[in-house]
Amino acid sequence: MSGSARRGNLVILFLLYFAQGLPFGFQKELSAFLRQAGMSLTKITLARGLSLPWLLKALWAPLVDRYGSASFGRRKSWIVPLQLLLCASFVCAAFFPPEVSLPTLIGLIIVMNFLTATQDIAVDGLAVDLFKGKELGSANVAQVVGYKIGMLVGGGILLRASASIGWRGMLFAIAAMIATVIGSVLLLREPLQQGRVAQVRQHLSDVVVTLGKQLRSPSGMWLLLFIGTYKIGETLVDALYTPFLIDMGYKPSQIGGWIGIWGMVASTLGSLCGGILAGRLPMLWAVALTSVLRVVAMGGECYLTFLTPPQPVDIIVVSICEHFAGGALTTAMFAFMMLRVDAAIGASHYTVLASIEVLGKLPTGLVAGYVATKLGYQKTFFLGTALSALFLLLLVPLRLAPPPIERASDDASPPAS
Repeated sequence: MSGSARRGNLVILFLLYFAQGLPFGFQKELSAFLRQAGMSLTKITLARGLSLPWLLKALWAPLVDRYGSASFGRRKSWIVPLQLLLCASFVCAAFFPPEVSLPTLIGLIIVMNFLTATQDIAVDGLAVDLFKGKELGSANVAQVVGYKIGMLVGGGILLRASASIGWRGMLFAIAAMIATVIGSVLLLREPLQQGRVAQVRQHLSDVVVTLGKQLRSPSGMWLLLFIGTYKIGETLVDALYTPFLIDMGYKPSQIGGWIGIWGMVASTLGSLCGGILAGRLPMLWAVALTSVLRVVAMGGECYLTFLTPPQPVDIIVVSICEHFAGGALTTAMFAFMMLRVDAAIGASHYTVLASIEVLGKLPTGLVAGYVATKLGYQKTFFLGTALSALFLLLLVPLRLAPPPIERASDDASPPAS
């Protein structure tokens, strides 16, 4: 791949993940509107169950690997129509704010999550198809930074702007930005599939059998266990952080600036640093280092619960540190996951790994409100930090288990551990 083609593909990949980050940022900050409307913590955290399609997407991922138009583009034939439908769902949601028809809004959010989750399967597969070896570091930076900036715009910036443009203006803006990305996707030229990759993708059964072999290997099972647990503690705290600040007397527009803007900027910078670490250190060491930094930063969130109330400067500093460490960890972890993926079933294999991460986070997010109601914010935040530290022990067996297959063209890539 020429340098100009590689840069062009990185830009398109960045834009695709940016478009996926917009709906997630919107939903992440939706809790501020719900809490301000008087909804209980238990109901707010139960609303995280709307992300169920992200957990179940592995069920239809083999279909995305198997089917698609070779002439138009195997991945593009999924991505373009999904983005068009996502635009339409945001336009519809603009007419149903929470105070008007919450059930309708919930239904539309489920549709958004289904469309975005399916698009993510295709985009992840596209990344595996386009980039090999050392190129994965740059691809994962584009992936995570694009997603984080999308979250920043869809959550923090538009949440802050909602005071002037309103609910409808906020959702119309998201729809317009997603529509703009579609044009860039049409310019993409996908690589031809050859050899083992093309052979495996000829039959759906071959895709499923190959995936099963990868997941049942010793290193595959340890990887699944770590991916499913490494964000449990973080999710417990993250689900309650915005409601905690609302209960401390702060407004959604203020929180949108502190967390949504300052936090996401820090997360983006952290993602860049995580990509650098993943390119210069053995991949698993990069994951370990950024995991430790994340635990230290979560200790700052525990510290805020001892302040009554925490001052804006404390909130900003803690949010910056936590988001920086979280961004660095996410990039390093995604690079490690992509390095362990079998390129012949890239979309399916990576989707299963990503789904396991959601499976680990989802139950914790659902019960976070109940736990906080029983224990209070202080003890709950401490519990989340302790769990994040405990699950670092799983890195030891993961380091000792070699990857089940070497990805094609990865001879020049960093070692997996």
